[in-house]
Amino acid sequence: MLIGIPPLLGPQLLATLRAMGHGDEIAIVDGNYPAEEQARRLIRADGHHVIPVLDAVLSVLPVDETAPEALFRASVKGDPVLADPVHREMEAVCARRAPRHKVIALAGADFYARVKAAHAIVATSEPRLYANIIIRKGVIQPPETDKK
Repeated sequence: MLIGIPPLLGPQLLATLRAMGHGDEIAIVDGNYPAEEQARRLIRADGHHVIPVLDAVLSVLPVDETAPEALFRASVKGDPVLADPVHREMEAVCARRAPRHKVIALAGADFYARVKAAHAIVATSEPRLYANIIIRKGVIQPPETDKK
């Protein structure tokens, strides 16, 4: 256990988040997603659902402020116009943790391609369908110095 770090973030996930660079992306996917097949780096979050994992990750990971779009979600049946309740929950977490960013819905093929290119995939046990999200990592600005 660490002070200020959600216990849901295990050593492998913390190491991966820390190792990611600016612009790298991480996908958090549901239990039906073919993560084993698509992952360059696979992190198992068995027994956890997408929303708590998303919240924990966004509590420590800066979201890219330089890209016009940095949060992406899957779409119901590949149609970006459609959304399920889990997508509204994702948007609520992102609005609280990364308020400057809108969650962008991607069509099926576009979402799959982006996940496949991601730095890592976190595979959860989320039972809801289309409960997948991608986060693009930003930077932590150096502390301001007072020039007197």
